[in-house]
Amino acid sequence: MKAMAIITQTVRNLSQTIGSQVMTLTTVSLSVLIFSFFFLVFLNLQRSGVQLGEYIKLIVYLDKEPSATEKPLLEKQIKSFAPVEKVVFKSQQDAFQQLRSQLGPDSDLLTDLKPDFLPPSLEVYPARNLSALGNIKQFSDFLATLPGAQKVQYGREWIERLAGFTQLVRLIVYLSGGLLILTSTFMVSSTIRLTVVTRQTELEILRLLGAESLYIKAPLFLEGLMQGILGSGLGLFCLHVIYSWVQRRFNGQSLLDIVAFSFLPTSMVVMIFAASILLCTVGSLISIRKFLRV
Repeated sequence: MKAMAIITQTVRNLSQTIGSQVMTLTTVSLSVLIFSFFFLVFLNLQRSGVQLGEYIKLIVYLDKEPSATEKPLLEKQIKSFAPVEKVVFKSQQDAFQQLRSQLGPDSDLLTDLKPDFLPPSLEVYPARNLSALGNIKQFSDFLATLPGAQKVQYGREWIERLAGFTQLVRLIVYLSGGLLILTSTFMVSSTIRLTVVTRQTELEILRLLGAESLYIKAPLFLEGLMQGILGSGLGLFCLHVIYSWVQRRFNGQSLLDIVAFSFLPTSMVVMIFAASILLCTVGSLISIRKFLRV
């Protein structure tokens, strides 16, 4: 009976402030959607950094081919500066054979040439993560200081753009996370406060009649809980709709063929869902403690 009375009172509260309830639900849903959207983009950028890592390498052209004793020293020096997947040394003969293979049917252009017109080099494959991509310029500058290094070549423009875009998305994730915290707690707190103000006279009468504190506070607490459940659920549902549309719309595009674009892991969805419910519940508790002294 007590539980039914609390549920009935909760429904009554919601019906009396339906306008503010809808506004709060919309705000919470949008906050969850914005945060989870950019978080999804950021996670896929991290995955793309790993997947695209196999295509990224820095080529250091040398003035002469290092000796057998110099090669391990150079490799150790490189690995001491930054984590790398591997370091590959290429002689003039190796470079000549690679050029011949790349020319294919036109390899006869090299008939009268000797390998000595090509410089020896070493290929450095950085670690497959976004932090390594973000430091690729510093890594390149370091490689240019190696003994015998003449020039360092890599896909500078697109790597730096990818790293810069990732930094921007990371900042947006932080800002949208703060937005989620502020809007969820503030909007739910304000809505509960409006409910208290609307029913202030009624609540005073209930107190005078000896109503239990639980009967007065529980419906307000349930309001915040419901806002968290419905708001986070609606926001995550909209995110999945957007994700499904993107998958259908750009299916077969070259970018999605190279990089596997996937939805949030189940654990992340649960964490966002739980965090939103917690924030909304905290918002309701703040209003209950501040405006109800029962």
